[in-house]
Amino acid sequence: MNTIDQDTLRNVVENVIQQLGNPPAAAANTSANNPAAPTPVAAPSSDECCKAPGIGGKHGVFAHVCQASEAAHKAFLQLKELGLEGRRRVIEIVKETCMANAEPWGKFELDETKIGRLDHKIEKLQIVGHVPGVEWLTPNAMSGDNGITLEEFAPFGVIGAILPVTHSVPTLTGNVISMVAAGNAVVFNPHPGGAKSAVMATRAYNQAIERELGIDNLICTIEEPTIETFEKICKNEHIALMAITGGPAVVDAAMKSGKRSVCAGPGNPVVVVDDSANLDKAAMNIIAGAAFDNNLLCIGEKSVFVVDSVFEPFMQAMERAGATRLNANQVDSLTKVAFDISTGAGGCAQAALNRDLIGVDAAVLARHAGISSPAKTDLVFGETDAEHPFVQKEQMMPMLPIVRVSDFKTAVKLAKDAEHGYRHSAVIHSTNVDHMTHMAKEMDTTIFVKNGSSVAGLGLGGEGYLSYSIATTTGEGITTPKTFTRIRRCVMVENLRII
Repeated sequence: MNTIDQDTLRNVVENVIQQLGNPPAAAANTSANNPAAPTPVAAPSSDECCKAPGIGGKHGVFAHVCQASEAAHKAFLQLKELGLEGRRRVIEIVKETCMANAEPWGKFELDETKIGRLDHKIEKLQIVGHVPGVEWLTPNAMSGDNGITLEEFAPFGVIGAILPVTHSVPTLTGNVISMVAAGNAVVFNPHPGGAKSAVMATRAYNQAIERELGIDNLICTIEEPTIETFEKICKNEHIALMAITGGPAVVDAAMKSGKRSVCAGPGNPVVVVDDSANLDKAAMNIIAGAAFDNNLLCIGEKSVFVVDSVFEPFMQAMERAGATRLNANQVDSLTKVAFDISTGAGGCAQAALNRDLIGVDAAVLARHAGISSPAKTDLVFGETDAEHPFVQKEQMMPMLPIVRVSDFKTAVKLAKDAEHGYRHSAVIHSTNVDHMTHMAKEMDTTIFVKNGSSVAGLGLGGEGYLSYSIATTTGEGITTPKTFTRIRRCVMVENLRII
């Protein structure tokens, strides 16, 4: 197996970063206002873009969707000529490039987005080797008295993909591995708050791919993404499939585009702790998942329901594991800053999330709660009721609301209500097999973790494989290379069977 010279990789990346310059601090304000869906910025002129050669178009970075899609289509045809071995080589290049530059890229993304934690930004890039490739595409063969049938997994061609600001480069990289393994090229419309990070990675990947295989623009991105560029991707004739990792608005728009869409929608992962759980282990696991990248992960624990008989021992276990406990007054103080609570129709209270607090450090939340906490604090937590905004909203902050419940079945019922039927992720800590089975059936989530951290659901601490896009809205679940293929069947009647 060929490997890429690591010094060459780093030189490529340093060159890309110099071309980009330092990301402006203003980008953080844009991304924080809406972390899951593109927001409008000044858009390039639209209908005349194809008549303006020389704008973008080098190493996958384009000003206009029409140019990007045409270049990606050409690259798709070139990749097709290289067969499975060409796809394998592209995946090797992407994984090696990403892992070799995890530290500078993680820092660059944090500097641009201003959300999350540097150590975890880096870790998300170091683990891309867990994303599966062409080995996932074993053909299906059927043989019988009437002959043989072979089913193979064929590419769509060019995929249009949307990236979130929460994991710009990791999601781009994971999608590239899965999509190219399936034989596709891709055009990304990143969130504006993470667009420079996407450009940096795209340039570096394409430079390495072109040097090794002679193909440029297999991975394309829009340099200044807008709602308009997203709409153009949805309508472009070269785009055969949409892949969305974003909020409800962009998911809804993609599903109305007329193209087939693979959509990773919202989640609000819940945890149940029963009276048979190993409380110290549960506390450590819960903190590890909820604190990862300051709770930006869509699978991260967002609320915990604990049966009354072990409630106080569990809270003490959380403190022993290093989390900072808030009392009722401190939870109230933080809530007033984290949410804008108003009265809606019919006198019902409504809570709008303060997006400026998304992905901030736990120590920042502690200060808003009115206490001083060490800078290294991973998580703050406190008791709330089941209807509290921290329970009902996917808040993406390192703050865990802990709900006291009378018994196990009540815990599951309230957890199911808080998950809102997204069928995304849920966790249980228990040694009672009947309880595990009951909750798994009731929740019906794509990911269900027993006695582990939420990240174990993606093969990190548990068995399995990694994916950065979990398509709950459209039902594909954890995406793999197969997700981005269509099945083609070849049938030979009355022949080729040799038994």
